[in-house]
Amino acid sequence: MTIKNGIVPTDYYNLLYKKPNLITNILSILGKFKKHPTAFVGMLIIIAYILMAIFAPFISPYNIKYSDLSERLMPPVWNGGTWSHPLGTDQIGRDLLTQIIYGSRISIMIGFLTVLISALIGTILGAIAGYYKGTIDTILSRFADFLLSFPFLIFAVGVMAVLGPGFWNLILALTFKSWVEFFRLVRGEVLEEKNKEYVEAAQALGRSSSAIIISEILPNIFQSIFVLSTLRIGYMIIMEASLSYLGLGVPPDIPTWGSLINSGRNYIFDAYWISTLPGIALVILVLSINLFGEGLRDILDPRLKVEGSE
Repeated sequence: MTIKNGIVPTDYYNLLYKKPNLITNILSILGKFKKHPTAFVGMLIIIAYILMAIFAPFISPYNIKYSDLSERLMPPVWNGGTWSHPLGTDQIGRDLLTQIIYGSRISIMIGFLTVLISALIGTILGAIAGYYKGTIDTILSRFADFLLSFPFLIFAVGVMAVLGPGFWNLILALTFKSWVEFFRLVRGEVLEEKNKEYVEAAQALGRSSSAIIISEILPNIFQSIFVLSTLRIGYMIIMEASLSYLGLGVPPDIPTWGSLINSGRNYIFDAYWISTLPGIALVILVLSINLFGEGLRDILDPRLKVEGSE
């Protein structure tokens, strides 16, 4: 870049691009939620679930290992049960409310960790592929296309069958394919951003490619990454519940919503609450996440369309 009209490259760069102020952006986003009441309600429900998971030992009525066979299959309070077990008990006398509260920990933790790791991997690989292109872009893109050719659940079942049940094995199985959505998003965004003037100005100042990617491009596409992350959390929670339902999630001694639903399937007509109530808790959380994500998408980037690839 050459000096023109008395403006040196540094001044030209500063005129072209001013980095977003994080605090100002957060306050602006919160203010815009007034126009999206469903997204705001979804956010409040998500916060309530997170607080429930964090403070589970303090708010659950019983210890996680508590069971009493003399109280097995007690109905919820609205079906003639007692307030000592407001949501009833399961087939071995465990308090269902306690199991649902503790089960939220696994679902929320796996959903957040899986998306966090997937976003990190997909962002790094997508930024490299989009900025440098060439052979590395071809290899990564073809590998991503290969992974997308498999249905997500079937792929995860196959990986878990090899690795075996376990918390980190479950995260690994989900992450192994879920990074692809972030890779494709970031690669496309970087391809678009790298040709803009502020990037050319940074290159003219002699900044390294890694510095341009990290300091210049990524802050401008972070909104898209954040929106996609929010929408994918709900999907990962459903995947965790599906694998736990099939007995391929975490070990059976750890309560999860999927395993609770599975444990009550043989009692669906006699004790519907064992499967139904954990399922309702799962639906409410995932629906709230999707409402929040959709509202966030409209606020941050109305053009962003997240299409399922499975």
